[in-house]
Amino acid sequence: MKFYTNQHKFYCGVDLHARTMYICILDSEGKIVLHKNIKSRPDVFLKTIEHFRRDIVVAVECLFLWYWIADLCSDEGIPFVLGHALYMKAIHGGKAKNDRVDSYKIATLLRGGMLPMSYVYPRQMRATRDLLRRRTHLMRKRSELLSHIQNTNYQYNLPDMEKKISRKSNREGLLDRFSDESVRKSMELDLRLLDIYDELLPRLEHEISLIAKVHDADAYFRIRSVPGIGRILGLTILYEIGDIKRFPSVGDFVSYSRLVKSAKESGGKRYGTSGAKIGNVHLKWAFSEAAVLFLRRNPEARAYRDKLSRKHGKAKSMSILSHKLARAVYFILKRKDVFDMNKFMSR
Repeated sequence: MKFYTNQHKFYCGVDLHARTMYICILDSEGKIVLHKNIKSRPDVFLKTIEHFRRDIVVAVECLFLWYWIADLCSDEGIPFVLGHALYMKAIHGGKAKNDRVDSYKIATLLRGGMLPMSYVYPRQMRATRDLLRRRTHLMRKRSELLSHIQNTNYQYNLPDMEKKISRKSNREGLLDRFSDESVRKSMELDLRLLDIYDELLPRLEHEISLIAKVHDADAYFRIRSVPGIGRILGLTILYEIGDIKRFPSVGDFVSYSRLVKSAKESGGKRYGTSGAKIGNVHLKWAFSEAAVLFLRRNPEARAYRDKLSRKHGKAKSMSILSHKLARAVYFILKRKDVFDMNKFMSR
């Protein structure tokens, strides 16, 4: 956990919403010099803090609205801090909660050097990262449609489908399996939606790949050197990492990727683990998928997994493999190297 500890004359805490934002500005002695609710507009915000701009820092909680105010502060040369939402909740939790109280608490944490910092993702790659996340969301919706068709088939105890219906060519004549008109209508809706996804998603993936090569082609192809990491996983890892230099050590990176568990201990006793929701869920998914694909057509990797399974069990062995792949990607990007299977297996 990193805290913002720079000293300023004024500290601005912002409780940001879609239409309004509650601002609290403290001076260096902790006195409130401004505390008001304003419209969430750049011109209104700049006018409000105009008298304090000579030495002010602005802090906002890391929720989905922060993009515009981070970019505004960057353009205007105003120091900006993005607060980590989960850590902030643990630190400033109290009995009363409203916009006025929250803005004051953010400003107080900022002034006291106790505001936990979150990473301000670079503006030039942010929109593409969000587009890639949107693609993942749509792909999961497509998978739900396929699962619904399969489950309906089992629901009526019909024969198993001979071919994978994920391919469009294998879905011909699928409606003929169902005799009930309402069921056929439900399946028809699923198939029409699948046709739309099958048309949009490949084109979207191709366009994102072209953008990735413009942003950082070198890092993209280095990540792709890992067996099992294809185009989509490579794009996900590239854009969720952003700049590998923001992780001082490999331990910080695998922790951010949710691939380690933090122990809860007190008085010499262990009470389990914590922090399961701290980190990047998209990197967790990407490396978990990469571990499964890493084993395909890879006898050496399967032999290594079997060795881990005998010692730790199958589920734990896959977690260890995901962890090792994340470490490998970290050093590949840090050292500007490519994947080496011999080196990977020797550790």
